[in-house]
Amino acid sequence: MNPDALTDQLELFLDVLETGSFSAAARRHPLTPSAVARRIDALERAIGSSLFSRTTHAVRATPAGLAFAERARRILTELHLARAEAVSLSSAPEGLIRIDAPTPFGRRHLGPAIADFLAANPGLDVQLRLIDSFTDLHGEHLGEVDVVVRIGPLPDSRLVATPLASMVRIVCASPDYLRRRGMPQSPLELDQHDGLDWDSLAPPYAWRFAIDGKLQQCKPKRLRMVTNNAETLLFSAIAGLGIAHLPTWMSSEHLQRGELVPLFCENGLPPTEPTTIYALRLEREGSPRIRLLLSFLQQRFGFPPPWDQALQASLPRAEE
Repeated sequence: MNPDALTDQLELFLDVLETGSFSAAARRHPLTPSAVARRIDALERAIGSSLFSRTTHAVRATPAGLAFAERARRILTELHLARAEAVSLSSAPEGLIRIDAPTPFGRRHLGPAIADFLAANPGLDVQLRLIDSFTDLHGEHLGEVDVVVRIGPLPDSRLVATPLASMVRIVCASPDYLRRRGMPQSPLELDQHDGLDWDSLAPPYAWRFAIDGKLQQCKPKRLRMVTNNAETLLFSAIAGLGIAHLPTWMSSEHLQRGELVPLFCENGLPPTEPTTIYALRLEREGSPRIRLLLSFLQQRFGFPPPWDQALQASLPRAEE
């Protein structure tokens, strides 16, 4: 199997795993649901093991499928890195790329990714400026930089947006808080709890949940902490001050370590939000070095990003 075909096959397998549906996975590829099913059948025959259990309502990974998924993600990462390195060696781009990004995301994810990108591209330099604001920058600042990483609604239709990763928000609290105050069983019970929230410019999908088919706002009445800084909300939640509604790109590692407990996740991670994590630029085509960077970041993060893949795998699975 050539590398492109292998990449397509593994990405299709992971899409089925994430969505739990051949139809949903087919929408991410130019395929019909029956074609997706045939390709998964072919993959299972080639491996010699059943990767999914199929019911009329869902497609669930078998233990062998979950184990194979971990290998598949590592293989895809290595293939993407190998391609990026091959491109860098063949075209040898040079020059400076100026990037602005939100501080919390930059520290956790973008900074390490840029370090790997520079290691694979010795002719390139990066000026990375981290802005201490969750909503980051607006379009008028782009004249000073080449790329702005933004989380949330797009600020300006003139900007060229490259989606980098999906966005998921999860309700969580510390084990200590839940021992003291009890575990809410649904978002409708949040008003009986202490909360941690934004004091202004709240993210548009924070504290909003699908209830009886409608999107409703459900949030704690008493707010122990309000702030304009996302990391302050995270640290306050870990300290047991209340319940927070945090993005998984920030909270995933703390949830996996048990410092925070995910709420309302009996059926896995909540749905992705309509807004995503973007890279914005003014030029539609962009220079080769910017295109190379954006391609690298898309492969590094993606849909779903690695922090959601790891968190999804760590969540207890609901009984069939």
